[in-house]
Amino acid sequence: MKHYTVTDANVEITKLVPGGQALATLPDGKKAFFWGALPSETVTSYQVTKSKSNYLEAVALTIANPSKHRIPPRDPCYLSTSPWQIMDYDYELQQKVALVSECFSQNKLKINPGITTDDRELHYRNKMEYSLYWNNESGTISLAFHQRGTHRKVPITQSSLEHPAIFAKAQEIVADLNARHEEARKYQSLMLRCDQQGNVSGGLFVNGQPHPDFPPLTDTLLGHQYTYSPNGFFQINLPVYQLALQEIAQRITTDKVLDLYAGVGTIGLSVARDRELTLVEVNKAAFTELEKNCNGQHHPILANSEDALDFITGSETVILDPPRAGCHHRLLERLLTQTPPTIIYLSCNPITQARDVRLLSQKYQITKAQAFNFFPRTPHIENLIILKQK
Repeated sequence: MKHYTVTDANVEITKLVPGGQALATLPDGKKAFFWGALPSETVTSYQVTKSKSNYLEAVALTIANPSKHRIPPRDPCYLSTSPWQIMDYDYELQQKVALVSECFSQNKLKINPGITTDDRELHYRNKMEYSLYWNNESGTISLAFHQRGTHRKVPITQSSLEHPAIFAKAQEIVADLNARHEEARKYQSLMLRCDQQGNVSGGLFVNGQPHPDFPPLTDTLLGHQYTYSPNGFFQINLPVYQLALQEIAQRITTDKVLDLYAGVGTIGLSVARDRELTLVEVNKAAFTELEKNCNGQHHPILANSEDALDFITGSETVILDPPRAGCHHRLLERLLTQTPPTIIYLSCNPITQARDVRLLSQKYQITKAQAFNFFPRTPHIENLIILKQK
C-alpha cells in the first residue's frame, strides 16, 4: 500500500462525518477524510492511506489552530483503537448526537435524541483482540495493533479501552511466549474476554488451526444470568447495555414479544422473560448459546429473521437488533403489512437504521430516539428508536 506525506498542506476541517472522520475539501475539489483532526482545525501535513479519483483518506500529522475541544490522547496507539481520544468527552457526546441526527435528516426524518452514558470513558471493553509483533533485533514478541488504514503492526505497551485484567493477562501470555522463545508468525492473534468481576478467559489463535473452545464466562443483566463463550457474541460494554435494556423494558406493550436477530438472547430474555417470547437467530454458535439461556423455556428459532416472517402476526411487540447492514427488505415489508403495535429498533449503525425507519414511517411514527455511548472514545454509537403505529 502506497503512503506519502504532504508537508505544505493548508486544509480546513469543516465537520465530523458518520464513520468518525473529519471532512475537508482540498484545493482541487477532492474530498478528504482525516483521522486525527477536529472541526475548525487546519491540517498542515498529512499521510494518505487511501486515494481515489474523487476522495482520499488520510491521517493528520500536524495541526494549526487546534480546537478548544482537543485534548492529548491517552494511548500512543489511539488511532488504531479509539481515534476520538483527541477530544474532550462532552464534545464527543455532542458530536455523536449530531451525527445520529444527521443520518435521520438525510432520510427526511427529524429526531432530537438524547444520549445515555455511565460516564466511564476508559477500561470499559470486556473483550480485546491483539496482534503479535515480532522484533527482529531482540527476537521477542510484543502485543500490537494494526496501524489504521494499513496492514502494518504497531507494538504497544499501553492500552486503555479494555478492562485492566485483560491487558494484564495479555502481557502475561506474551511474557510466557518469550520465555519459551516462540515466534509471532505462528499465531493469528490473541483474544481475551472477562466478566464484570474481572475473570479472564480466551487465548491464542494458531495459524491454520481451528479456534479453540475457551472456558465460558457468566454475567448478570437486569438480574438474569447469562453464560457465553469468550469468542462468541456478547455485548462489549455491559453497564451501558443494561441502561439500554432498562429503556427497552419500558416499551414492551403486548403479552407477545418477537425478538429478531436475537443473538444469544440477552435483549428478549432480559426485558420479556415473563411474556410469550419468540427469539430468532441464524448463527449456529449464537443459537446454541441462546438455547442454553432459554433453559427449555420460550421459543428459540434457528433461522434468518427474513425467513421467519410468519411469526410477525401484528399482535406482538417486535424487537430488532440487526447487524450493521440493517434489516432485510422482506422483513420491513412484512412489518408494514402486519403492522405490529410497537417496533423497538436498536442499531449499531444509525445510517442503515435511518434508511429502514424511513421506509417504516409510511405507517409508523417515532415516539422515542435515544443514543447510547457503548463505545466511548471511538466514533461508534448505538441508537434506539421506538416506533408506534400512526
